[in-house]
Amino acid sequence: MLSPSTRKIISATVPVLEQHGTTITSVFYKNMLSEHEELKNIFNRTNQVQGGQPTALATTVLAAAKNIDQLEALLPHVKQIGHKHRALQIKPEHYPIVGKHLLGAIKQVLGDAATPEVLNAWGEAYGAIADIFIGVEKQLYSAEGWNGWKQFEVVAREPQTSSITKMTVKPTQESGLQVETLSFTPGQYITIKTHPTNHNNKYDALRHYSICSSSSRYGLKFAFKKEVTGGHEGLVSTYLHDSIKVGDVISLSAPAGDFALDKTLIKQDTVPLVLLSSGVGATPILSMLEQQIESNAQRPIAWIQSSFNEANRPFASQVEKLLAKCANATAYITNTESMPRISSQYLSDKITKGSDIYICGSVQFMQDMLQSVRQLGIEEQSIHYEPFGPKMATVSV
Repeated sequence: MLSPSTRKIISATVPVLEQHGTTITSVFYKNMLSEHEELKNIFNRTNQVQGGQPTALATTVLAAAKNIDQLEALLPHVKQIGHKHRALQIKPEHYPIVGKHLLGAIKQVLGDAATPEVLNAWGEAYGAIADIFIGVEKQLYSAEGWNGWKQFEVVAREPQTSSITKMTVKPTQESGLQVETLSFTPGQYITIKTHPTNHNNKYDALRHYSICSSSSRYGLKFAFKKEVTGGHEGLVSTYLHDSIKVGDVISLSAPAGDFALDKTLIKQDTVPLVLLSSGVGATPILSMLEQQIESNAQRPIAWIQSSFNEANRPFASQVEKLLAKCANATAYITNTESMPRISSQYLSDKITKGSDIYICGSVQFMQDMLQSVRQLGIEEQSIHYEPFGPKMATVSV
């Protein structure tokens, strides 16, 4: 348990973290990865460059400071982050490295304001927070589908749009896994470890991609989008899109993530299900739709999907076939090339009171949709979401 003096000092740093948090975490990543280049094989450097990862870490640190008297309040966020850590194979021995460079960044950015008392308090607090993460992740490691990285063969590639591809993989004989024993929860993701040779890349590159089916009876199916932002091509997505063919072998860690349908509601016919997505964010939502229909096709479903245009709408024919099996399902399709973007006004007559809502898309889409559904008075426990990016970047603390 943290001492009263430590909690008091940490609480007093909240205004400083609100002002300088992202600067501290940006310096943290720069210094840590300069001294420990081997960690570049784990951390997503694109998220650091674009600011998502520093923002997410700054939000986490700020949340810890604001809840220093009741760290148990952080557990939902810890579990979400813990799934990512387990998927990336982050282990307890990494935490002292993070702690050292986080304290160093605080000192570097705050200068004289980072007194020995402040640094000692944050050192003690970080130790307590790290212990919470390590404990949660120990449970996740014990429950993972397989240990470490296993090899899978690509058995199918199916273009969904010009930039989105669905890929099916099966475990190789050397992996020791059997396709019929692979298990996951619809809504989860797999993590791929690659070593792209484009862009003079020297390191492994790890990325999460959502599973887009409700079972592994035909192999693990996931989808990815070839990312192009401001003329910059995504390192891993481009490699998968341009270089990985049927018959190639890739390395995966076990499925992870806590984005899943509420099991207590799947069998109920009275609680409407809203599945709201944008672009490739439809991937985990599709697996949920399939799961819901297989479990109970009587439940009311609103499928709300946003894409640039029809040519860029992934899984269109598959969704139509699935919804045709439902007794009470409606699809609402928005093409932003010719239609206004989804807003709270748009959603007001499509989301009925008491609905259970699942949202997935880019960080910006998530922020917009969360604001929109909250404006409709939807209770927080009925809103579930998974952004394609660091989730803590979407959290207000």
